[in-house]
Amino acid sequence: MIRTVRAAALAGALAVAAVGCGTDTTEPAVDGSINGTVTVFAAASLTETFTELGQRFEAAHPGTKVVYSFGASSALAEQIKQGAPADVFASAAPKDMQQVVDAGDITAAPVTFVRNRLEIVVPQGNPGNITGLADFGETEPKIALCAEQVPCGAAGTAVFEVAGVDPRPDTREADVKAVLTKVALGEVDAALVYRTDVRAAGNKVEGIEFPEADRAMTDYPVAPLAKAPNAAAAAAFVEFIGSEQARTVFGQAGFDTP
Repeated sequence: MIRTVRAAALAGALAVAAVGCGTDTTEPAVDGSINGTVTVFAAASLTETFTELGQRFEAAHPGTKVVYSFGASSALAEQIKQGAPADVFASAAPKDMQQVVDAGDITAAPVTFVRNRLEIVVPQGNPGNITGLADFGETEPKIALCAEQVPCGAAGTAVFEVAGVDPRPDTREADVKAVLTKVALGEVDAALVYRTDVRAAGNKVEGIEFPEADRAMTDYPVAPLAKAPNAAAAAAFVEFIGSEQARTVFGQAGFDTP
């Protein structure tokens, strides 16, 4: 799914701005040397933060437009390897980034810009009375998990192994947003998603932390692509994702930053 983030006159592009609260009146520094469309393939769990940061990038670089394709990192990596035109790849798993590196589609070394951890998510009110990972091994609760080949599914497999739980999912979904939707709609009693997705869902769901999550942290690497149609803007976008302003946005969303 392609999402286009249109230019917005957002203040504070180079100043730390709180997400969702307050107003920053500092004018962004304008760089006219970067322009054109920047096509970014990014993990589904980056939807909210990258959308926000895309707007800020456009404000700092008038004449640019950030176009996103959000999805499972494994699927995006395969699209890049098959020649899909893109400027930047931001993955929720180093192994998916490495596939793109091995295919020769990246020339600069990828940089890990954030880390994420899993959290149990339940519908508001927790109707299934879920208390921890052990419930995922029971037959009665309806459980949703990510497909095992996508990053959130692989991380889930790791935490279940650490906890000694044999999960019994009723459904496996293509990416973390699809899993979260199942919970928000009340179609399942519990699921595993990233902590950042629980926060992004607001009062539609409730999150339950569990200690094993620290044993399966997910690194997110980003890199400009070798065949980027807009190489200058791609490099600028990757640099922006590592900026202090971006770190603030990621931190407020629940990511751990290096």
